[in-house]
Amino acid sequence: MLHLFHELIYSTANRGVKSEALISKQHRLDYFELAEQTQRLATGLIKIGIARSERLAVYLEKRVEGVAALFATSAAGGVFVPINPLLKAEQVGYILNDCNVRILVTSASRFNLLKSVLTNCHDLHTVIVLEENGELPNVKGLNLIRWQEVIAERVSCCMHRTIDSDMAAILYTSGSTGKPKGVVLSHRNLVMGAKSVSTYLKNNSDDRILSVLPLSFDYGLSQLTTAFYVGATCVLMNYLLPRDIMDEVIKEDITGLAAVPPLWIQLSQLKWEGLASLRYITNSGGAMPKATLDQLRSLFPKTSIFLMYGLTEAFRSTYLPPEEIDKRPDSIGKAIPNVEVLVLREDGSHCVPGEPGELVHRGPLVSMGYWNDVEKTSACFKQLSPRQSGLTIPEIAVWSGDTVRIDEEGFLYFIGRRDDMIKTSGYRVSPTEIEEIIYSTELVAEVAAVGVPHPVLGQAIVVVVVPRQDVSLDEDILLTACKKALPAYMLPALVDIRKDSLLRNPNGKIDRKSLANELQQSFME
Repeated sequence: MLHLFHELIYSTANRGVKSEALISKQHRLDYFELAEQTQRLATGLIKIGIARSERLAVYLEKRVEGVAALFATSAAGGVFVPINPLLKAEQVGYILNDCNVRILVTSASRFNLLKSVLTNCHDLHTVIVLEENGELPNVKGLNLIRWQEVIAERVSCCMHRTIDSDMAAILYTSGSTGKPKGVVLSHRNLVMGAKSVSTYLKNNSDDRILSVLPLSFDYGLSQLTTAFYVGATCVLMNYLLPRDIMDEVIKEDITGLAAVPPLWIQLSQLKWEGLASLRYITNSGGAMPKATLDQLRSLFPKTSIFLMYGLTEAFRSTYLPPEEIDKRPDSIGKAIPNVEVLVLREDGSHCVPGEPGELVHRGPLVSMGYWNDVEKTSACFKQLSPRQSGLTIPEIAVWSGDTVRIDEEGFLYFIGRRDDMIKTSGYRVSPTEIEEIIYSTELVAEVAAVGVPHPVLGQAIVVVVVPRQDVSLDEDILLTACKKALPAYMLPALVDIRKDSLLRNPNGKIDRKSLANELQQSFME
């Protein structure tokens, strides 16, 4: 039985499995080689003074060394903090300070970008730099050491004692609503999450899973954990164009691919040829437009499609079995294995079928809360009333902030994010519902619905769209199409047509918050 995060690698290596574990460009490591590199790095981390539960941050594009650093930190008894490589210096500096990072793993080029903020990171004492060539800069208060020096030690030393309820990682949300929040995950969270997800995806050692999402994103990290849990192969990729992903899927005989809706929209518009290996694809991070879903099913008729819902605070919550897509394509499914999902009213009572309520997640995937933020933790992580009398120790569940409904058969349907709901003319309107209708017109490649201040309505609905390549679009054409499916109070007050792809947050989702901020004065002048 696996208990600790790094055992995902070690257990397979200890069984003598020689299959490929990790591929990154020209680097191809089997489980034994990856375990050895991880153990040597863990030894090096102990020798440079990492203490139990101290934080080590990784600020790199996806590469073998970055993965080894995550698992070595776990093996040494520390806590890893993967930082999205798209973040700028000030954002990185905030994370390093917020969770008191002591050791940073990065490249020479990225270190140069960070130098201006690292002097203010008072807890940071060591930076491990990957490149071997050239002189390392002299930065006051920091010990700079080359990667090869850290992993040079072959003699294993005593690691810090770790149990599965200890914290293993801190994942930072994108920060679209202000400063990012650090979600603390235990070893149990990560291992049980890998077990649960790999169970319903039916992962096995023959799978070859392509990792295109950031490892700082829980959904992206899950590609690693599910692969390693079953002894499969994970292929790391830093792509520039969607076509690059298609080429890699074909080249590496990929069997599993995970993406977010904006990326699926792009991938669905490619001409896929020579594809024979893809066993399943998954979607999370937002609802997949039905038009995109239909196109993917046409492109990949033999591929199982899993529509999923998750939140960083609980890693993964629900999935819709592929066989249910025809019957309920708009559902987020039911709870994943070893998880219970509840739909509750504000007073904590259970909603009846069809009644909107808040999605509440209970089980071993509930995280340890937000790092050093009592107020936000208490607002999201709350005691759950026991189902049975006589239980005296309270259970903590996570309140998602998402409004859902449940049907008579127990399937869940996403209505909207509490913070994203548009309040117009006394109505609460889900942006997801508007976006789905607009996608169904097949006139647009991308759409985001946002609420902006309005002197009469409170908020006006604005939709920002990118037309499909073969469509000549204007506001009247789109509004005419919307009037056929939307009531008057849900009709956009403004259609903003753009040529280029919509702004994304670091996790690849359309950044509604930034778009809303950009359009704040549209009706206030």
